[in-house]
Amino acid sequence: MAPYSLLVTRLQKALGVRQYHVASVLCQRAKVAMSHFEPNEYIHYDLLEKNINIVRKRLNRPLTLSEKIVYGHLDDPTSQEIERGKSYLRLRPDRVAMQDATAQMAMLQFISSGLPKVAVPSTIHCDHLIEAQVGGEKDLRRAKDINQEVYNFLATAGAKYGVGFWKPGSGIIHQIILENYAYPGVLLIGTDSHTPNGGGLGGICIGVGGADAVDVMAGIPWELKCPKVIGVKLTGSLSGWSSPKDVILKVAGILTVKGGTGAIMEYHGPGVDSISCTGEEGGQATWPLPCAGPDGSPVGSRRGMATICNMGAEIGATTSVFPYNHRMKKYLSKTGRADIANLADEFKDHLVPDPGCHYDQLIEINLSELKPHINGPFTPDLAHPVAEVGKVAEKEGWPLDIRVGLIGSCTNSSYEDMGRSAAVAKQALAHGLKCKSQFTITPGSEQIRATIERDGYAQILRDLGGIVLANACGPCIGQWDRKDIKKGEKNTIVTSYNRNFTGRNDANPETHAFVTSPEIVTALAIAGTLKFNPETDYLTGTDGKKFKLEAPDADELPEAEFDPGQDTYQHPPNDSSGQHVDVSPTSQRLQLLEPFDKWDGKDLEDLQILIKVKGKCTTDHISAAGPWLKFRGHLDNISNNLLIGAINIENGKANSVRNAVTQEFGPVPDTARYYKKHGIRWVVIGDENYGEGSSREHAALEPRHLGGRAIITKSFARIHETNLKKQGLLPLTFADPADYNKIHPVDKLTIQGLKDFTPGKPLKCIIKHPNGTQETILLNHTFNETQIEWFRAGSALNRMKELQQ
Repeated sequence: MAPYSLLVTRLQKALGVRQYHVASVLCQRAKVAMSHFEPNEYIHYDLLEKNINIVRKRLNRPLTLSEKIVYGHLDDPTSQEIERGKSYLRLRPDRVAMQDATAQMAMLQFISSGLPKVAVPSTIHCDHLIEAQVGGEKDLRRAKDINQEVYNFLATAGAKYGVGFWKPGSGIIHQIILENYAYPGVLLIGTDSHTPNGGGLGGICIGVGGADAVDVMAGIPWELKCPKVIGVKLTGSLSGWSSPKDVILKVAGILTVKGGTGAIMEYHGPGVDSISCTGEEGGQATWPLPCAGPDGSPVGSRRGMATICNMGAEIGATTSVFPYNHRMKKYLSKTGRADIANLADEFKDHLVPDPGCHYDQLIEINLSELKPHINGPFTPDLAHPVAEVGKVAEKEGWPLDIRVGLIGSCTNSSYEDMGRSAAVAKQALAHGLKCKSQFTITPGSEQIRATIERDGYAQILRDLGGIVLANACGPCIGQWDRKDIKKGEKNTIVTSYNRNFTGRNDANPETHAFVTSPEIVTALAIAGTLKFNPETDYLTGTDGKKFKLEAPDADELPEAEFDPGQDTYQHPPNDSSGQHVDVSPTSQRLQLLEPFDKWDGKDLEDLQILIKVKGKCTTDHISAAGPWLKFRGHLDNISNNLLIGAINIENGKANSVRNAVTQEFGPVPDTARYYKKHGIRWVVIGDENYGEGSSREHAALEPRHLGGRAIITKSFARIHETNLKKQGLLPLTFADPADYNKIHPVDKLTIQGLKDFTPGKPLKCIIKHPNGTQETILLNHTFNETQIEWFRAGSALNRMKELQQ
């Protein structure tokens, strides 16, 4: 974010007032603005306090921090049923954030709603459509040219409907939120699964699909199943090469990719204060706000907290959060928001958990014993100490040579992250070494890029052999025009990213991707092998002398003010009556939405099985990213990637399924289109944690568009299950998970009980085998009354229109 004085100037220009006294708006008691960009949208801690007191009196028990923020945003705190893991809460989020890939469909749905303006502060962030090729400036120019139609649509739609627009090059959505919009106690929803990053500033920030965002932007209470709360108590202290990234890598190893489903991760304990950056004091905090976990211990740095919260998405958690503390206060002040910090001080009791609060599950980690970790390949919960991964790789046959090291992404692209990597680089350069592996650097925002350029970090990393990429997601989400290998070539990369599913970074299923901290990535890129352990192993300098890398030190925040860099924000005009949003009927990038068909009032008879999926099936498997991102605003075109990454249990292949009519094997999307054309309704059979990963609702829109009616699995990831419901599909689970084995790809299914579709009542499924025999099984669901109305109307958007009429 820009320095306060510069922001004031920009704000005055946006408001068309030369002598506007911004301080009078931003600094009044209970009249503090949520952000400098929205001076008339205020933080309502008073309402949060009122609701918390109502709920605490009703429940008659201490509340966790998660409960305070969530219940503090209830639409009706007096009568709302509250039971963790069971009741559905109706909430009033403070704001909405959308990245450009998901914002296209979200804004198309909002346009379809017919509403004139968004009801809550909302923003669009252009970070997903910039492909990494040769370097930041050139890649950005190319992206602006290639995506001009989409960027123009998002900019004009934002201007028309009152949504702030962050232009391409501004940075990754989650870093922009930290710098400008996140604050202690906020309830923010974002159309990206890593929205929980904002928990590093004490907010409840939750990833959702576009349809959920539309509900909030339309002023409709947002529904969320009341989360359970998992406490993570940290003891001891981090030291040496151990970093905050290792905390969440360790937690992922403990809980696996589905262990946090339906729960909020709440960090506390005396060890949290050691999660700080060099240049910050360690040990016990001495400022006037000694708040943190239920035991009253102070909490650590913002950088570490945001990193930990960000990767909570990889364990399926609804979100993650840390309590308000002095480091958050310092970060808010450094980013020009001292007024928010001062207001938070006044309400600090509501921004930390109550003493004696209860957690549904408690995990304890001794940070003094925590070693640097590296997780992978192919899943973010396969945890290894860095000291052991080389031996494991040799045993498993994973490539030891590291082809590319990549640092940055929304998980680890802060000023401190860049500083710690630069500290490692300086040591290698002092001995004449450069990276043996290719090396890329992704700044989290324009502010971070400008500041690390000014302070010399970027040049140090270039001197090591690095390429500074655009301020965007880039390779982390598959936006990587990789040239050093051929598809199908077995290789290893190490990243400071958050997700490492098969083919995610470069569309090569043979790329073994490992995630770790940026400083470990840098050290491994210098050594060029997974067998290197920087804690114990030596490198050889150009003078022939051996040396060992020292654990890196770096400042958490720049000594000088952040350099804001270029102004990349477009404020929505006060009067948008003359603004037009055009979508060409011949566009290959954008397509206006047609309503989905309503339920016909009958049971679903003789559903054909499109595919029975074997093993892991993430949203990357269901709706691939990378080159497909360009079609995120065109439902019919992007549906050509439906389930192309999923493994068919019948033949063990991806994107190869039997057409039940022709008996020929072909691509999944082609088979689905054939069924749709011939009026054959179909179903998908899935395994555990179906739909984990990204929040992309295209993974729900595509099967609905191509004629799907139900997805039946052993279990679902939270966001994907909700997205399926929003689009009028039936996400159902086997009452007995062993029933997965009773269904074969050649069977047909009939789902009964929809005429009497009620919450909590299982549906019947009749399995019709080709030999004429039948079996009956039960299917569970998590639909409530509102969600059943979505199904009957054909989608949540259809139901919204019905209510308007």
